[in-house]
Amino acid sequence: MNRAIFLVAILAIGTFVSIAGKKLHSENYTIDNSKSSLEWFATKVTGKHNGTINFSNGTIANTHGSLMGSFEIDMNSIVNTDIKDQKSKAKLEKHLKSEDFFNVAVYPKARFVITTVKPLSSPNSSGATHQIIGNLTIKDKTNEISFDALILMEADKMLCTGSAVIDRSKFDVRYGSKTFFENIGDKMIHDEFTLKFSVVAVKG
Repeated sequence: MNRAIFLVAILAIGTFVSIAGKKLHSENYTIDNSKSSLEWFATKVTGKHNGTINFSNGTIANTHGSLMGSFEIDMNSIVNTDIKDQKSKAKLEKHLKSEDFFNVAVYPKARFVITTVKPLSSPNSSGATHQIIGNLTIKDKTNEISFDALILMEADKMLCTGSAVIDRSKFDVRYGSKTFFENIGDKMIHDEFTLKFSVVAVKG
């Protein structure tokens, strides 16, 4: 190759890489458990309950603007927050951890793996900016779920807030479910419960 042509080619490649480098990037984020939260809300014919549960760990990769990630949830950390009587509160928490519900002795972790993050054309009524799609595993049963969330990039942090509606019957959580027990009457607990999350992930 002519020396002049070779130098022009190298310069052109260098310019392209320089321009592309302004847009292309790969960054890893780790969840800050102390600043992240996960709340649950469940309803039944005769009332409702809510509480919290903790993330064990989580990571998010931002590769050229494409987000992927995975999170583990500590099922042993289930806590009820609406019952004031300590004896009743402890009874419900023990029941939720039992074989009737999440059987945490056998399945101590739940897991969510992000497969797709799509920007919404415009923020929805809740202020969400993206649709998140992924696979949720509870009691070794995996189902795809999707939900909208607000995602913000702030210096070396990524903030993500939103809520997801989960159908427990798809994860073989049967107690009080009309899906499995037709004539349950007013003892029915609705299959769908809501997880409200606020995730703070730090770069590096």
